[in-house]
Amino acid sequence: MSGTLRGKVALVAGGTRGAGRGIAVQLGAEGATVYVTGRSTRGKRSEYDRPETVEETAELVTAAGGLGIPVVCDHLVPEQVEALVERIGSEQDRLDVVVNDIWGGELLFEWDSTVWEHDLDKGLRLLRLAVDTHAITSHFALPLLLRTPGGLVVEMTDGTQEYNRDTYRVSFFYDLAKSAVLRMAFALGHELGPRGATAVALTPGWLRSEMMLENFGVTEANWRDATERVPHFAISETPSYVGRAVAALAADPQVSRWNGRSLSSGQLAREYGFTDLDGSRPDAWRYMVEVQDPGKPADTTGYR
Repeated sequence: MSGTLRGKVALVAGGTRGAGRGIAVQLGAEGATVYVTGRSTRGKRSEYDRPETVEETAELVTAAGGLGIPVVCDHLVPEQVEALVERIGSEQDRLDVVVNDIWGGELLFEWDSTVWEHDLDKGLRLLRLAVDTHAITSHFALPLLLRTPGGLVVEMTDGTQEYNRDTYRVSFFYDLAKSAVLRMAFALGHELGPRGATAVALTPGWLRSEMMLENFGVTEANWRDATERVPHFAISETPSYVGRAVAALAADPQVSRWNGRSLSSGQLAREYGFTDLDGSRPDAWRYMVEVQDPGKPADTTGYR
């Protein structure tokens, strides 16, 4: 821990698991105070019905060297988000980093299902979770962020602008959701840049989240066993990798050079020199374009 973010205050909206948890912990490893929000608590699980909790993430932040503060919050409910931001303002009088990582759509989208075949209620719920939550959070949080010059907003998505522009992503609703978040960062860049803050869109690569590892029947300790069934899984990365990307952005005094842009964990690893936990630097999006999508045999040489 270098403590480069000591004294900084971050909000990781949607930090219960996956990329959000990885980001929260790595911000903590740099000394930040991190408010972690989610709907899954030790007292009540969300509809995901998974064991990860917002309290557990906050404890991991503190153990890493920062201060983790769990807050139960449904980011679709404006009153709850407003109360969250008022609490941060009252307790800290500043907000330096906002990470919009609310998602919650894994159980809602249907692979390769057309818009007329896809369950409409699930599709519309997915869009609300992906778009409305981010807009509501920004509406209430950004005035507090702008009190202190140099603030950073990170819009978390799946896929770079270039990749999503040229590639159909799963289904109509999923494609629209992830592209919308990319555009949010672009729009926020125009609104925040002249006011002394920065907004970016950021995507991890093939993420070894808790749910992904479980789906493959492996753990982080033996994740490579999954490549016997899905060879391209060899390019995957831990949530800590994208977490280190956010920490590097937050510590960069020249972060405004990225304003409004679409970024990836692999791209930023090359720029800032950080690695994943195993010392590698996976570059998943370049790998997918050059190896996976053209149908070449799995070979991560030169890509991690």
